[in-house]
Amino acid sequence: MTSDRNPTRRILADGRQIFYFDDAGRFRARTARDSRELPALDHSSRMRFDVLTGEWITMASHRMTRTHLPSAADCPLCPTNETRTPTEIPESDYDVAVFENRFPSFASAPGDAAHSPGDDDPSDRPAVGHCEVMCFSSDHTASVAELPLERMRTIVGAWISRTEELSADPDVEQVFCFENRGEEIGVTLTHPHGQIYAYPYVTSRTRSMLTQAGKHFERTGRSLLADVLAFEREDGTRLIYDGDHWSAYVPTAARWPIEVHLAPHRDVPDLPSLNDQEREELAVVYQDLLRRIDRFYPGVDRVPYIAAWHQAPVRIDRPLGRLHLQLFSILRAPGKLKYLAGSESAMGAWVNDTIPEAVAARLRELK
Repeated sequence: MTSDRNPTRRILADGRQIFYFDDAGRFRARTARDSRELPALDHSSRMRFDVLTGEWITMASHRMTRTHLPSAADCPLCPTNETRTPTEIPESDYDVAVFENRFPSFASAPGDAAHSPGDDDPSDRPAVGHCEVMCFSSDHTASVAELPLERMRTIVGAWISRTEELSADPDVEQVFCFENRGEEIGVTLTHPHGQIYAYPYVTSRTRSMLTQAGKHFERTGRSLLADVLAFEREDGTRLIYDGDHWSAYVPTAARWPIEVHLAPHRDVPDLPSLNDQEREELAVVYQDLLRRIDRFYPGVDRVPYIAAWHQAPVRIDRPLGRLHLQLFSILRAPGKLKYLAGSESAMGAWVNDTIPEAVAARLRELK
């Protein structure tokens, strides 16, 4: 797998960028024009600092009007053709397309800055950053698990390309690539797609992990996440996959009914730092894990899941961060969801309804 798959860049009717990533050997000129008349992008999101927890909370009220569960005929992520209303993607076909979200939680307008000098209150700032939508296929009914391997390679290349470019923005502190699948998760568009957030701060989950990693390094001089991976590979009880460059395991203290962590054997901070061999194996094992998740419950064809890439912050504490995927589902049994009720939502005190070792054993069966 090579890393030189440069996207074709175009501009949508309201000035947003769209990037086309083509599968190897399938490059096509992208000349279709966005014929829609669109209002200007809303840049009104604000961030407010919660002094009780030390977290930034984003206020993005314009997202209340975003598209919600349209019919397949009205899907804004399908390609545009002569039989349908123009969509977010002007081309009549595509492999992978990434575009700036029309309803972003974070956006950069001319003159914006994370620390605007005109702000009287430093705890209330513009939510400067980026929110992008990544469409994995032009096929409305596809799933990432069943796409051709070459398409998965293109997806990996797109994650890398966008992480590199967004990380170069001086206002960005962390880049997060993820996929939400299933209405149970809260998905409002069923077309196969993921998202990329470029935050103007380091998220609270990452800060917590960095704190723990820092304490571990002070005690041992070693990487916490690398030591966790080494322990899981040696113990084997929760190990699902052990390849040449990657291993996957159910974490010892799993929060979710199904949860898998996938980590490279080599210490790397983010997706762009992967070498060609690691990228190639990632494309294979990623789809393997998704297929195992889909077969976890007999009678359930498509299990809802979140696939979340944890990457090191762009600037601060990069040596303490280590790339890994957190793949999990809120489905605890067919037709039954894991709700974040009082203990989890109010206290942050998690209760899991299953045992990680049993989940790992089940996932190992599903080769």
